[in-house]
Amino acid sequence: MAVEGERRLKMRESDEAALAVAVETAKKRCRAVIDRIESLPSSSNITISCKKTLFRLADSEMSFLSRLSSSLPSIPNPITSLSINIGHLEAVIHILQQPFINGVSRVCKAVPLSPAVKSAQKTNSCSKGVHVDIVCTLNGNPVWFVVSDRNPKYISWNGLCGDKGLKKRIKQIVDMAQSSLTMRASSIILFFSNGLDDSVRVKLEDEFKATEFGMEFSNFDFGFSEELEGEWIDVLVRSYQQACILEIKVGVSNNVIPRIECGVDSFLDDFRQDLSDGHIDMNLGGSFCSLISRMKVCSLDVKYLESVQPENSSSEADLINFDTTALIALVSGISNGSTEKLLATPESELRRRFKSNFEFLITQVMSEIQNPLHVELGGVIFGKRGIICESVFSEFKELVSMCGGASEKLRADYLIKCLMIVPDNPSARIMSLPTTRKLALKNKVVFGTGDYWHAPTLTANMAFVRAISQTGMSLFTIEHRPRALTGD
Repeated sequence: MAVEGERRLKMRESDEAALAVAVETAKKRCRAVIDRIESLPSSSNITISCKKTLFRLADSEMSFLSRLSSSLPSIPNPITSLSINIGHLEAVIHILQQPFINGVSRVCKAVPLSPAVKSAQKTNSCSKGVHVDIVCTLNGNPVWFVVSDRNPKYISWNGLCGDKGLKKRIKQIVDMAQSSLTMRASSIILFFSNGLDDSVRVKLEDEFKATEFGMEFSNFDFGFSEELEGEWIDVLVRSYQQACILEIKVGVSNNVIPRIECGVDSFLDDFRQDLSDGHIDMNLGGSFCSLISRMKVCSLDVKYLESVQPENSSSEADLINFDTTALIALVSGISNGSTEKLLATPESELRRRFKSNFEFLITQVMSEIQNPLHVELGGVIFGKRGIICESVFSEFKELVSMCGGASEKLRADYLIKCLMIVPDNPSARIMSLPTTRKLALKNKVVFGTGDYWHAPTLTANMAFVRAISQTGMSLFTIEHRPRALTGD
């Protein structure tokens, strides 16, 4: 009996030691996850709310591990007591780090049903919503990511021991993705970070028409854990080489990314020739000319575009939607070399000209000196075809006519020739949002038309962008710093 007791004591000590090591490793992973949340790429357009959710989940996991670490001696079965979620968080952040992910509006939360659908499904078990790990846009389409970090052998198709099973869960998610107009997804991406059993994969393919996801993820993630007050750094590596990534199409999108055939870009050829020959009036500005030359110019009229329906076309995403703030910023004297002239003007005269906008103007001037806007936007619009809706076209012409100077008007004329003017045709999902002070109809038309054409909207109107994100809807937008017309 004494020998047996000694053996059990040694096993207990061994289990405690193994658990202690596992807990400390998990803590390091938690710290690395927190660092990665802070450095998520700006291209993802992840909202502050989403980041707060991720931080809260990581902090909760760290608190659990700390409590577990301090109570090791009193745990009855140490070897079976470590159940952690840090692997799931790592996988979610791994997805958010991919360069093709943008418009992230929701993470690790349930997607709620609309009131109308909820009332029609009172007895449905998912009437309160289903858990989705990431709501974002991909190639201009709204998509949902569902992430699993489970060992493949524990992923059951029909469910065991109270587990509802993968089949039932996917069915609920698919139904939910089709039911809500504002939150509707065009596809669901299933990310099994540790792989998937072949038999389960075949069932997903047969019953839900799942196919292999067509975009390539990176295979490794690296994290760093600093120990002993900076004396050494531990490198944490997570491999996703065994990951299984499947896509389930859940409905026809309002529009497929369009291909707009323009024939020969004759205007661009002539424009570049004028640039090289020095025929363009120097009032346009060198940086403006350089910026325009980086675009794919395709000038078409509205009647032609009315005959080109996006749902009947397809191409790589090469469109970018400009709102009025973006057009103003491109032609503004502030962006085109007038900063020194403005700073040299007496403050009294500037206050007389710009009145209550004086401080706003000076802030923009200083911003331009530090970071020229055209340089910043060069990479954004490179190789893109610019579109504007009719509402933006009308508003821009009116503003330039009233407030623009001779050079700003000249640049505006050239810019319009380089863009495609499309009809006001906002997507159904944008228009389904209630019109409020923050979600003004005018802005819904502008951003919704970009959404219809699967084109990100270049904008300084971040109040509207924030209002959209607060609804949980994913929308691909690109922020630029504002610039005002100066009358130059």
